[in-house]
Amino acid sequence: MIKVTDLGHQVQLSENTLTLLEGVNLTIAEGESVAIVGKSGSGKTTLLGLLAGLDVPTTGLVELAGAPISTWSEDARAIHRANRVGFIFQSFQLLPSLTALENVMLPLELNHGRQARQEAHEILDRVGLSQRLHHTPRQLSGGEQQRVAIARAFASHPSVLFADEPTGNLDAETGHQVADLLMALNREQGTTLVMVTHDEELAARCDRQLRIEAGVLQTPDVGAEA
Repeated sequence: MIKVTDLGHQVQLSENTLTLLEGVNLTIAEGESVAIVGKSGSGKTTLLGLLAGLDVPTTGLVELAGAPISTWSEDARAIHRANRVGFIFQSFQLLPSLTALENVMLPLELNHGRQARQEAHEILDRVGLSQRLHHTPRQLSGGEQQRVAIARAFASHPSVLFADEPTGNLDAETGHQVADLLMALNREQGTTLVMVTHDEELAARCDRQLRIEAGVLQTPDVGAEA
């Protein structure tokens, strides 16, 4: 599903060049769940953004579902993401003026979903929010907002799901509940999951963990050798 070859990413500062990632090679199989772990500033989120096509690397190649997305324009990458990719963010990223139902419906409508309302209603029921359909984000708890975000991500049945600290803004008990829901939906849909997390317990629930230190992948890429 994802293949990375000799990936590197640098940022030019006023007086020098800052290396965020260097020499990353990895392969993630279809349906696999992978956690990217490491200290703050190690390059985890930078790598996630490059894998998702949100940014392009300075060097190397990123292939998503066989497509060399790191060589494409932003418009082309955006279209590819809309058709194949789901996202879950630590800060939820819900539109504040829309209800829970409308937040989930929006990407379905953008993808020309004819049954957007019905599909959004069904997935929100699946995440336990059938009684909160018409509430806006400010009327929902943090855990409920993340459940809406999870429903939105899975509603279009993406081939691959990228999650950036999905439980990072939640208390321990709510975080466990959200993690259970995330992993259950991932199993049900057979989605390829790539997740950045500081939560070692959540990382251990994935098929594989990749550790990054100072922009360098430390964990042997077992998936690439298989």
